[in-house]
Amino acid sequence: MIVILGILLVAVAIALIEVPSLLKKGFKRELWVFGILLLFGVGLSIAEGLQMNIPNPLDWIKVVYMPFSDFLYGLLK
Repeated sequence: MIVILGILLVAVAIALIEVPSLLKKGFKRELWVFGILLLFGVGLSIAEGLQMNIPNPLDWIKVVYMPFSDFLYGLLK
């Protein structure tokens, strides 16, 4: 629980530092992207803090390319 609170406090601090300057400059799209990326990062950090199993992107690439790799290996064998 302390880990989640710490992550949320850091995220709020980051938002308090960045959001006013983005609003003052009129960067609406950048503010949306910032918010989405911050929420994604906070979600992943909380999941990691709770020691959940987060899939590795390389596992997905392996699933996509493994049939092709097996095919090439079969040709060369």
